[in-house]
Order: sequence, then structure tokens, then C-alpha cells
Amino acid sequence: MKGKVVIALGGNALQDKDMVPTAESQLNAVRRTASYIADIIEEGYSVVLTHGNGPQVGNIVIQNETASNIIPAMPFDICGAESQGMIGYMIQQCLGEVFKERKIEKGVATIVTQVIVDKDDPAFLHPTKPIGPFYSKEEAEMLIKNKGYEMVEDSGRGYRRVVASPEPKEIVELSTIKLLENNGVVVITAGGGGIPVVKENGGLKGVAAVIDKDLASEKLAEDLDADILLILTAVEKVYINYKKPDEKALDVISSDEAQRYLEEGHFAPGSMLPKVKAAMRFANSKHGRRAIITSLEKAYDALCGKTGTVIVEKTAKD
Repeated sequence: MKGKVVIALGGNALQDKDMVPTAESQLNAVRRTASYIADIIEEGYSVVLTHGNGPQVGNIVIQNETASNIIPAMPFDICGAESQGMIGYMIQQCLGEVFKERKIEKGVATIVTQVIVDKDDPAFLHPTKPIGPFYSKEEAEMLIKNKGYEMVEDSGRGYRRVVASPEPKEIVELSTIKLLENNGVVVITAGGGGIPVVKENGGLKGVAAVIDKDLASEKLAEDLDADILLILTAVEKVYINYKKPDEKALDVISSDEAQRYLEEGHFAPGSMLPKVKAAMRFANSKHGRRAIITSLEKAYDALCGKTGTVIVEKTAKD
């Protein structure tokens, strides 16, 4: 085995932004993704998959809210669980097809994953993550009054609900993930950053929040003692001065260099910033670990050292 890789799939791996998000179009996008993942597995890597769920869970919330006068709307944590099952099913099916074509004898399983967050996380005091549909000012005021939602005006398009984005603390189903992974199963887990839950009265309770999927993937990679965290996005490399005349692609950088670029404001919040933060955290978590940020199409080449942005601990580069 060449090593253990946690692969964090970006939105473009699950849905073509130029296509209407039907089940068929999403399956077509996932079939393409499955082929790239199979290339990595055939090369001898042990792979664990995570994925985002932003558009999908947003659509589920809209469906719930639209039909709420007929069937009670499900809370946000339940919607997150639904999205994990839906996306996991698509990946399972498509990977299974590719494995059969290539005669790869591996099982694939999705774990509906809860991730514990701290109920006292400061993020709960300042919700910033927009979710669900747009509402008029009047509708927003009714939701604040009747449901206690936090609502904000969003880019002049109306009002949206905002929820917290707390730090991931513990992956509840970790032992099950390890059991399957140790037996050669390709595990799909921590979808959308995991279903956020808090400890309460000796049990767990779902909360309305969004855990950043790259930070959750990093936590998982640490817990599984992975060698590589591979974060896939829409671009082949990370850039500084992005889309400016002096833009520069980053090849291999230390976590110290990444921190400096971060402090200089090169990485956009909600876009490249959390990816770089997750990569830095993983590279610094144990000697010899590395994180790679690249595109889905270049994932295999990046693992071979041909492209992508690699973030390593300071001593590893020096």
C-alpha cells in the first residue's frame, strides 16, 4: 500500500454548476468523479472519501420549506443527514460500477456521520453561514418571531437564515469508520462536514449549524492517521494575487509560508481560506504528513508530485 489518503471532494465533483441539478445530472457528475478516484485506488492507495453538500442540503431545505404547509419541515440537522445519504448513495453506486468494470474487488459504504461540536463555541454567538431560500423582509420578520431564526439581508437578493459554523471536536462514528477502512472498504463519511451535534443530558442533540467540510476532513485525516489530506477544488493550484496581473501559483510551501500568505489576505473566506487552514493544520499535526490542494482532474498527478499545491510542515521543507 502506498499510503492512506483522505480525499475531500469539492462541489464540482458532485454537481456540474452549468447543469440543472436533477438526479440524472448529478449522477453523471459523480460517475466522472468515480473514475478519478478509481485511478488513485488502482495505484495502491487506501482511500477514505469526504464531500461537501452545500447545494444539495440547500435544495433539501427549500423543498422542506416550500411544502411546510402540507408536511412539517424537518430541522436542519435532519436535512444534513438526508444529504449524506443521498450523496453517499450516488458515490457508492458510481464507484461500484467503475470497480466492476476494472475488476477492483473493494466494497464501498457510506456512514451517516455525526460530529460533536462545543455548545459554547463562540461561533454560536455570531452565526454567519447562509442556508436555505431567500425570503422577503416581511417573511424574514415572521420567521424571527415564530421560529427564532437569525436572518440577514444577503447581497440585495432578499433575506436568508444564517447559522453558526463551529469547530469539529469529535467524530462520533470514528470506530466504525476505522473498522471498515481497516478491512479494505472505501468509506464515504463526514459528508458536508458531518451532522453537527452537541452533548446534552448524557446523549447527543442535533443543532442548526454547518461544520466546514475541509476542517472536518482534516480532523478525520488526523484521527485515521492518514499520510495525505487531498483537498479537491475547482483549480489546479492555490494562487497568491489571484486573478491579478502578478498572480502566482504555489507549488510546495511550508505551513509558515502559508500562514504568511493567509495573514496578507490572499485567500478568500468561504473559498480557499478554509482549505489552506485545513491543509496547514494537517501538515503540522505529525511529522511527515502533507496536504495537497488541487483539482479533481489533476488528483492522480498531484499524488505523483507532478502538480497541485503541497503544504508541508516547516522542517519538512527546510
